[in-house]
Amino acid sequence: MSATIAAAAVVQLAGAVALAPLIPGAVRAVERRLQGLRGPSPLQPYRELRRLWRRSGVAPVPRTAVYAVAPPLAAAATLAAALLVPVGAVAPDWGLGGDALLLVGLLALGRAALALAAWDTGSGFALMGAARDLAFAPYLEALLLAVVAIAAVGAGTTDLGEIAAATAERPLLSAPEQWLAALAFALVAVAESGRRPYDNPDTHLELTMIHEGPLLEYAGRELALLQWTAAVRQWVAIVLGVALFAPVGGPWAGRVAALAGLVAVAVVALAVSETAQAKMRLLRVPRWVGAGVAVCAVAVVLRAIGGAP
Repeated sequence: MSATIAAAAVVQLAGAVALAPLIPGAVRAVERRLQGLRGPSPLQPYRELRRLWRRSGVAPVPRTAVYAVAPPLAAAATLAAALLVPVGAVAPDWGLGGDALLLVGLLALGRAALALAAWDTGSGFALMGAARDLAFAPYLEALLLAVVAIAAVGAGTTDLGEIAAATAERPLLSAPEQWLAALAFALVAVAESGRRPYDNPDTHLELTMIHEGPLLEYAGRELALLQWTAAVRQWVAIVLGVALFAPVGGPWAGRVAALAGLVAVAVVALAVSETAQAKMRLLRVPRWVGAGVAVCAVAVVLRAIGGAP
């Protein structure tokens, strides 16, 4: 293993395990500043995770083993997905392969685990959130597959490492369909990470929540694990977008520095977007997905007409 690959593995683990909670905390802090409020520190998610980890869980009755298995299964699937995403166009081999389709499947597995836990407990509000999530998931996952396919066609492979390497060598704005796919990916990333306008991560109103619904029956360490999993999911969405669509060349250290800067830009962009708009009505979510499909369709047409180098 070369020094670059070993360093990339360290960055992958550090980002997914330690730095991921900083993203929702930073988004919340920037959002409050934009609203003229003092707001919490960007480190607040770490304090919340520590507080929850020290508390004992309160399990509902009735329940089965599905309730206990769901949090570690969702966390393991999301962490495995994070280890597939290249860092600075370098993808260490963790024995999982590097196929983009595997990453989509792991994200779907995490969602399915939480949905099964909601069905296991039979909680009305948890079932409501899980049903909404599962209702929109097939369309979002299909759109994500379409976006990944567009990026894969440009690289000639579905291997994330090779796609990232091809993206790093591509001149800026050389392929319009890639940037249209990046726009569609942004719509998917917002939905996958549970941000507004698709969902509101700060709400506790059961009639509007989606991703927070299946978490209502958990407390203590299980809830801390699930909140950490949600943060890692946001990390995966942002870093994957940079790997697929940000043409950053040069030495590996420079690429990692550029990755950190682009993650900061994404945090600010999320904060600005959430400040400018409220959560959309559930019936308008298909329009959100439809906009991404339309953008992907234009990208496919451009690819068929001119093609990418």
